[in-house]
Amino acid sequence: MKKQVLLTTITLSILSFGSIFAQVNTDKATIYTTAKNTDMRLEQNATATFKPGIQPLETEMSIFVNPDVTFQTFVGIGGAITDASAEVFAKLPEEKQEEFLNAYYSKEGIGYSLLRTHIHSCDFSSGSYTYIEDGDKELTTFNIDHDLQYRIPMIKRAIEKAGGSLLTYVSPWSPPAFMKTNNDMLQGGSLLPEYFNSWAHYYAKFIKAYEAQDIPIWGLTIQNEPMATQRWESCIYTAKQERDFLKNHLGPVLDLEGLGDKNIIVWDHNRDLITNRANTILGDPEAAKYVWGTGFHWYETWTGSEPNFNNLRRVKESYPDKELMFTEGCNESFDSEKYQYWPNAERYGNSMINDFNNGTAGWTDWNILLDENGGPNHVGNFCFAPIHGDIKNGELVYTPTYYYIGHFSKFIKPGAKSVSTSCSRSFLQSTTFQNTDGSFATVVMNGTDNEITYKLYVIDQVIEMTIPARAMQTIMY
Repeated sequence: MKKQVLLTTITLSILSFGSIFAQVNTDKATIYTTAKNTDMRLEQNATATFKPGIQPLETEMSIFVNPDVTFQTFVGIGGAITDASAEVFAKLPEEKQEEFLNAYYSKEGIGYSLLRTHIHSCDFSSGSYTYIEDGDKELTTFNIDHDLQYRIPMIKRAIEKAGGSLLTYVSPWSPPAFMKTNNDMLQGGSLLPEYFNSWAHYYAKFIKAYEAQDIPIWGLTIQNEPMATQRWESCIYTAKQERDFLKNHLGPVLDLEGLGDKNIIVWDHNRDLITNRANTILGDPEAAKYVWGTGFHWYETWTGSEPNFNNLRRVKESYPDKELMFTEGCNESFDSEKYQYWPNAERYGNSMINDFNNGTAGWTDWNILLDENGGPNHVGNFCFAPIHGDIKNGELVYTPTYYYIGHFSKFIKPGAKSVSTSCSRSFLQSTTFQNTDGSFATVVMNGTDNEITYKLYVIDQVIEMTIPARAMQTIMY
């Protein structure tokens, strides 16, 4: 796939005044709302008519959209189909499987366009496994038979439901134990130098095996969370180690195997250290030539710190020809009493708006489906998903997070352009994209306990609306 050069907040695409907006029918806007303590869930609950705007007052709550200033190109929103997701899916009644696929992938649902999956086992597998026999450095025993039972059938059904295409990328959690310094897939450790090439060929074999199953692979990350020693599958790479593995082994091997068109994502860890990783890898031309972009997670907030979205902006400003991709996030510490816990959804809304406003091209949730226990998970690391499958009762449980994600994924389509958007007060958060058909989607989040009346200004046109307390809105025009 040809890599696109996307523009940053510094190198803006400045178009003639009103050139885009003049092509848009600004008479009507349609508003979709999800709100706490109401029945509204992605409900089309209002329309509004644009009128000529006047100078905003200091006392007004306003959102300003300037369609003549655009930034990055959107690649998609989606979630991960893990072993856990696929095993839960297989246990659902057939009608619930169909409902689930429609909920995520159909036009009637929230229209996911992006998919991540893992190379052999991760924590959200029922146990650790690889695709080779122990000690097989030459990879002669490589096969993906394990995945044919649950994961591959589910991925194929998701692709079919999405209309035959899902941008799919893959990530490893750990090399096989014998390739590592600690001789264990769990608890960190590092890749031994004598296995650098063998491990690089492992990625190539996986990609080819999945593509032989009619699952096209768009790209890959080098290592999930390369600075985390976890009690589950994990492997440590310093920034220099990841750089050197990429430029001396993985990049050349993929080229050799005819896979040089695959989009490689580096880092795949939290926002806190993203600038150091990007500077080290993207600052090296011999490594950077293999890189599509930098991936990141949100788990720095485990420490109680606030997300540092400015780090994303710094990376985008520093390397404007490379992209940003949110590759994983979920709400931890599963508790079935908190299925409808609203702050879980607001965490998503806050992250998505700020990530997109700081240059992020795509956004990937973690497990797309988990059971009523937040698993299965072979190390007890139970978490939330936007939809849970209650296997005991054969039912699906939709959480507020599902609807909050839908306010983006249902209305913003691949190829859309991020549009300059700002709020006059911090009580509201907002982002805007223009789709390739000319339509605009402005997403607004109210994280306060009060209903807010605000004005949406698009150049010199304005509509006035009200957003309920603890709510998300998408305005289409």
